[in-house]
Amino acid sequence: MTARTAIAVTIAGSDSSGGAGIQADLKTFAALRVYGASVITALTAQNTTGVQAIHDVPADFVSAQIESVFSDLAVGAVKIGMLSSPGTIRAVAEGLRRHAGGIPIVLDPVMVATSGDRLISEEAVATLRETLMPLAVVVTPNLPEAATLLGEPTAATENEAVAQARRLRAAGAKGVLIKGGHAEGTESVDHLLTEDGPLRRFAAPRVATRNSHGTGCTLSAAVAAGLARGLDLNAAVAQAKAYITAAIAAADSQPVGKGHGPVHHFHALWG
Repeated sequence: MTARTAIAVTIAGSDSSGGAGIQADLKTFAALRVYGASVITALTAQNTTGVQAIHDVPADFVSAQIESVFSDLAVGAVKIGMLSSPGTIRAVAEGLRRHAGGIPIVLDPVMVATSGDRLISEEAVATLRETLMPLAVVVTPNLPEAATLLGEPTAATENEAVAQARRLRAAGAKGVLIKGGHAEGTESVDHLLTEDGPLRRFAAPRVATRNSHGTGCTLSAAVAAGLARGLDLNAAVAQAKAYITAAIAAADSQPVGKGHGPVHHFHALWG
């Protein structure tokens, strides 16, 4: 009997410089031995110094991509990234409700690029919170994104971050992985809160580097890769945390661009 191919789909925007978005997700899937497919929601003119332009893919074409992928491939997990407009968000939600019943969905509420450029409209934030968040097995905001979803100030302490994770759960999220990469201190600490388990704390030494482009995309894609390979959520998050920590630690060995370079997705393969 032929072994099942682990397949994950990323629904996100394209980063023309290759460090984040669709490109980072597909690299992550490949590095973690998962076949990657994609649904592109937006094109960005982007490099390591910033985002120069964004072109939204029409919502009906996003729907067509979802139909093509899910009607043919045995998808094991979905990762959702940049969705910049309410129409796109609604199209993705409708497509997933039609095709992705029982498939774990990882929602990374991408709002601001590493360069500081905003990637989503204010109206789209509310649509994402109300329409997509309840479909996901886990939502993976960083500290500023969690604050934006809740309309609150950014958490300044671990206790405040955990409290916001609980409020996101109360707002409809089944699970919340709140990422502490934007905090300060010697450790980068993420917290996972789920429906049926205790609060989990994932800590790793903080790496001093400016090459952090695509960290959020990569971590959430790594979680999706673990779920596609049959891991439970706790194990998938633990694997993803180890992977992104090593990818950040190796980033300086792969200098790319003049600004915030990408993490090293293939650190374990390239040496």
